[in-house]
Amino acid sequence: MSILAYNGGAIIAMKGKNCVAIASDKRFGIQAQTLSCNFDKIFEMGPHLYIALPGLATDTQTVQQKLKFRLNLYELRENRRIHPKAFASMVSNLLYERRFGPFFVEPVIAGLDPKTFEPFVCNLDLIGCPNIPEDFVVGGTCSEQLYGMCEALWKPDLLPDELFETISQALLNAVDRDAMSGWGARVYIIEKDKIVVKELKTRMD
Repeated sequence: MSILAYNGGAIIAMKGKNCVAIASDKRFGIQAQTLSCNFDKIFEMGPHLYIALPGLATDTQTVQQKLKFRLNLYELRENRRIHPKAFASMVSNLLYERRFGPFFVEPVIAGLDPKTFEPFVCNLDLIGCPNIPEDFVVGGTCSEQLYGMCEALWKPDLLPDELFETISQALLNAVDRDAMSGWGARVYIIEKDKIVVKELKTRMD
């Protein structure tokens, strides 16, 4: 069993028309034993920038704290908000520095460009190799099921309400097929003038 699957988890980030969404389950477990149904895996890194950290729960919290520290230094030095692509490079650098004893997380980033509000999604492996597609990215123990659902449901230029429906259906149907994730879910819809956070009820068995 991979150490990345030790605590379970499911993450999706998806592009829409001038909006982007990121969603995760809320389960925290040790292998098949569920300990909590309210574990945060998505963290705010700016007004329109979020990162999700699926993988080993202890490394999730460590990497989040290290990234927040680096982000604060960047914004003090540059005196401006970080661009999502620059943030992806920052995450990649942090992970690659530790490539010989890596953090067991596979980050998923979602955000809007601070000036043009162009949607951006990206995921990285545990040594920081980035993948920046035009549609969606997934992470966690049920990645195969998430890919299948997203490919079936996603289409270009989704409006915020359609994007919420698409990402929610993809997540709910994928975690039903994975014993290591689920037990509640949280969805963030990021638009240029607001961020909507919604809780989803999922199967609890």
